[in-house]
Amino acid sequence: MDTLPLLDEFIAHLRLERTLSDNTAASYRFDLVRLGSYLHQQGLADCTRVTADHLSAYIRALHDVEFAPASIQRTLSSLRGYFAFAVAEGALSLDPTILLESPKSGRYLPAVLTIEEIEKILAAIDTKKRCGTRDRAMLETLYATGMRVSELAAFSAEHLLADEGLVRIFGKGSKERIVPIGEVALDWITRYLETERPLLVSQSTDSTIFLNVRGGAFSRMGIWKIIRYYVNLSGIGRHVSPHTFRHSFATHLLEGGADLRTVQEMLGHANIVTTEIYTHVDREYLKEVHRTFHPRFRKK
Repeated sequence: MDTLPLLDEFIAHLRLERTLSDNTAASYRFDLVRLGSYLHQQGLADCTRVTADHLSAYIRALHDVEFAPASIQRTLSSLRGYFAFAVAEGALSLDPTILLESPKSGRYLPAVLTIEEIEKILAAIDTKKRCGTRDRAMLETLYATGMRVSELAAFSAEHLLADEGLVRIFGKGSKERIVPIGEVALDWITRYLETERPLLVSQSTDSTIFLNVRGGAFSRMGIWKIIRYYVNLSGIGRHVSPHTFRHSFATHLLEGGADLRTVQEMLGHANIVTTEIYTHVDREYLKEVHRTFHPRFRKK
């Protein structure tokens, strides 16, 4: 099901009966085409099989690749409008969005990988296969620097200060920060630049470091798909996104004794309150260790 049924009819309904502007209707169409592509990738060839869980996973995927909250809210409106229309037209008997919850606006504890889980994911990458060295270099860079997925996609040669073991990262609002990268990630980037990147270059290629098979920069969803592939291959059985590597980067630094201000600088957070969420993650980890190993909890 690469294209949702009654999509054209729904867009016409928005324009004619709900008198939405052409731009708004086009945005709804874009949201729903993207949903159709996602469901097709999940093997859902029949729209009647789509559940609230499927749609929740889709919204979570958009969040993981850093879609703006306003874009996610519009997507939810698109989904609710479309599925209500499909039910009214008799294409569906049940509306799966009825049980679909909107994401909470409050802070949440991010998912964090253990060091062992990260090692399993990295070990699942076969660097002898085509683009394996590139994929290893990308994931090593995410974990070594705490980059956002959008920052990794835009990472270019002039941002890599290899001799100094640093990277320049341009985050939200084009705000620049300097972050150490570490020898391991730097070594994988060097291998990739010397062996695989020359094979991916096309006439339109610029100085972007990590290239897709067409010689262009990755989209956020493209990077997310690569990570999902290796997570499934590793068998760790968890939901992992590019942002999970960023969360793990911050949490492991704090667990290792790094101070909060330094981690704030490396993450590029304007407000230290945003960084403080990782101290809550650390506390949750400590409580989990206590629950697992303390005799009183074991007796329960």
